[in-house]
Amino acid sequence: MAMATLRQARWLSHTCIAVSRRTSIDSLHRVQPMQLLHSGVVASSSIVCPPATAAVYETLGSPDQVLRLVQMDGRELEDGEVCVKMLAAPINPSDINRIEGTYPMRPTVPAVGGTEGVGVVVAVTPGVRNLTIDDWVIPSHPHLGTWATHIAKEEGAWCKVGQDVPLEYAATISVNPCTALRMLTDFVDLEAGDVVVQNGATSMVGQCVIQLAHLRKIQTVNLVRDRSGVDEVKARLSSLGAEHVFTEEELGKLDMKNFLKEIGAGAKLGLNCVGGSTATAVMKLLGEGGTLVTYGGMSKKPIKLATGPLIFKDIQLRGFWLGKWKTKHSNEDFAAMTKYLLELVRDDKLRYITEKVPFEDFNHALDKAMGKHGSAPKQVVPIYDRSTNSFATVLDLDLRF
Repeated sequence: MAMATLRQARWLSHTCIAVSRRTSIDSLHRVQPMQLLHSGVVASSSIVCPPATAAVYETLGSPDQVLRLVQMDGRELEDGEVCVKMLAAPINPSDINRIEGTYPMRPTVPAVGGTEGVGVVVAVTPGVRNLTIDDWVIPSHPHLGTWATHIAKEEGAWCKVGQDVPLEYAATISVNPCTALRMLTDFVDLEAGDVVVQNGATSMVGQCVIQLAHLRKIQTVNLVRDRSGVDEVKARLSSLGAEHVFTEEELGKLDMKNFLKEIGAGAKLGLNCVGGSTATAVMKLLGEGGTLVTYGGMSKKPIKLATGPLIFKDIQLRGFWLGKWKTKHSNEDFAAMTKYLLELVRDDKLRYITEKVPFEDFNHALDKAMGKHGSAPKQVVPIYDRSTNSFATVLDLDLRF
């Protein structure tokens, strides 16, 4: 405990444990659990999910202020449940929004952070039918709390995935790539030669849209922020299959009539994750009867609608949220979608940039995910080090939380 700082002392009181930088789960000292996080009837089975260390928030607020590391008791599994040892989990914008309380679905606190990731099954009960020990699994719904070393949940909360792809892809396949695929499939009947326009093209969704469209010979027009190194950004997106990449300023200087003719009288589908004036720019590139789908609002500014396109082009405005899609589709539908996407990853037809950050540097990864260091790749945090058969911990570091 000598290494604990005053700032650590603030969260050590939240039923945590102090361990070495890397420690086997078997050596963890068990303390009083947070019963609200792992409540439930204890089954008569002797199959147990081990104690878990988790990043927990007990109140809503800025993640760098309200997250705490908490040690939760292990518990016996109920029939039909599995115990999953988490291997890696990303930090998504929606994770941050949930903790802040700005996401439409507010969690009941206390709650474990994280909605996406990949883990390995380490224990199953007799009622489990489709999962076995050593299977890799990802969450099939977004309420598991993946920033934890172990999770005990019913079999239906998990979707089995193959182990023939890099860990960071398995950990990040279930949200952004799925969002890209659904938007290209569910709103407009797109054919080879059609055009899709999007802002936020450097985001993970944006990168996936470019590649999935390219596979179908669909053109993309991509808007990016004017920034340092923008030429390198354009080159990278072009290498993924983007036909056109513009900054918003460059788009404003285009001869719009001629460009619309060049892309076949306008795009059939527009994708907006930014809002503000950039959404207006996307709308102006839509053709007659085009559809603008909004799936995010990174600028936190309202969409500015251009009156002309609404009246004279009959532009349709739609919204997309993967969470709602999941409520209307079966786990089998979700499994088929992720299987298809991971096959593309395996065949090197779908790739995107992530940054694997050691769990010891979770604070820095969180800052990057919150945009404190400008544009950054998706932050993926390995939770379990398979090379040493141990969990990475941050309890001996100078943590903000």
